[in-house]
Amino acid sequence: MTTIRSLRVEDLRFPKSRLGDGASASDSDPDHGAAYVILETDQPGLEGHGIAFTDPLDRGSICAAIRAMEFRVVGLDLAWIAEDLGRFSRCITGDDELGSSGPDHGAVHPAKGAIVNAASDLLAKAEGKPLWQLVADMSAEHIVRGVDFRHIADCITPKEALALLNQQSPTQPARRAELLARGYPCYGAATDRPGHGDAELHRLLRQTIASGASHLRLKIGRHLPDDVRRLRIAREMLGPDRQLIIDANPMWAVHEAIDWLHHLAFANPSLVEAPTRPDDVEGHRRIRDAMQGRMRIATGRMCRDPIVFKQMIMRGAVDVVQIDACRSGGLDEVLALMLMAAKHGIEVCLHGAGVGLCEYAQHLSMIDYLRIAGSKEGRAIEHADKLRECFVDPCVVRNAGCMPPKRPGFSVEMDEASIEQYRQRGRPSAVTARVLATGDLIRRSGLRPRNCNELLQAEAQASRTPFGHGL
Repeated sequence: MTTIRSLRVEDLRFPKSRLGDGASASDSDPDHGAAYVILETDQPGLEGHGIAFTDPLDRGSICAAIRAMEFRVVGLDLAWIAEDLGRFSRCITGDDELGSSGPDHGAVHPAKGAIVNAASDLLAKAEGKPLWQLVADMSAEHIVRGVDFRHIADCITPKEALALLNQQSPTQPARRAELLARGYPCYGAATDRPGHGDAELHRLLRQTIASGASHLRLKIGRHLPDDVRRLRIAREMLGPDRQLIIDANPMWAVHEAIDWLHHLAFANPSLVEAPTRPDDVEGHRRIRDAMQGRMRIATGRMCRDPIVFKQMIMRGAVDVVQIDACRSGGLDEVLALMLMAAKHGIEVCLHGAGVGLCEYAQHLSMIDYLRIAGSKEGRAIEHADKLRECFVDPCVVRNAGCMPPKRPGFSVEMDEASIEQYRQRGRPSAVTARVLATGDLIRRSGLRPRNCNELLQAEAQASRTPFGHGL
């Protein structure tokens, strides 16, 4: 029996603004941060690693939320988690002791995601498999059992999900062989800084084209004449066959997005990412209707709520669901989003521009290809290799293809030297201090926090259908 003995969280800050890197239309001074989780077990050398990439202001509160959930994780048996990852995920935030901070909202949601992904990493390492292979080898019943259908059954039912997974099973061996040989298509995010001069833009475009990528991305939204000039340069260099992706980083109101995109349609962009607020379902639907036949609409990477994804899908508001593995609530939630998208014929592209996001995205994209969607048509992994040297098993790109990882785990394990280099030092912010105080209050209260087994017993006694999966 393997037991989680302790949870360690590291508060990391990556000063990218000093490098003049990572800027977007909505963020000109973009330091990055991360809450990094390590689950230590009673087996020497067996640890699970998870990361929640975010901005510096969110970082401390997410770390504090992780610490507030520690009592729900320490002491759990790994075999119990392996039986039903969704059950474990629900138990982390399955009571109301964290108040209005979550679940599915605020700092609690990515904090839960980091813990669930660390547990997923741990499960894959215990089995000696990379995560993509662990899930690819699971039965359809096991996958469905680990998904919470309580609030998405109007979009996809457990029986529909089971049928979808079983439909893809017979052809999975051929897809796996092709994936091992060629990898999963990826595109660079090296050309995505709106502050570049034309010479630098030319250099970055040449560099990315030389890599053989079929997709390229440019950030837009700060100044329309600059966007027109930059897109004209990009389209002339790319030619008609490569796909040009533009990213607005939710800068616009709905009417501004429609007007701005009409001015940029000359460049024939295949996709526009995040044209308005990530939770504006009706706004995205209006933008998509206005751009129908001219460019596809993608959103999701800044969304933390699975119900917003469900509404986007069911309302026909997007062409592409862009999942961010660090803003979602963990592997089980990502599987749910992929299943909803597959049923409704919507493509999934993983967001990869962030520390650890490429490492997550490669596994999740390969799971989608092998088990759920069964297709790579119109899909590609966003690949940004900044700070890849921090990771023990970083992405490997060959001929514009992200090759399947071979090392067991979820590929986000950082080396200790990098953790030490980027560890945030000093006093916590006022917001972080308040969240930490909340966690202390929970642990010290006379109303003792209930562990996972007690939560499950309470749910059963309430005579509710257990988590709505119906299997």
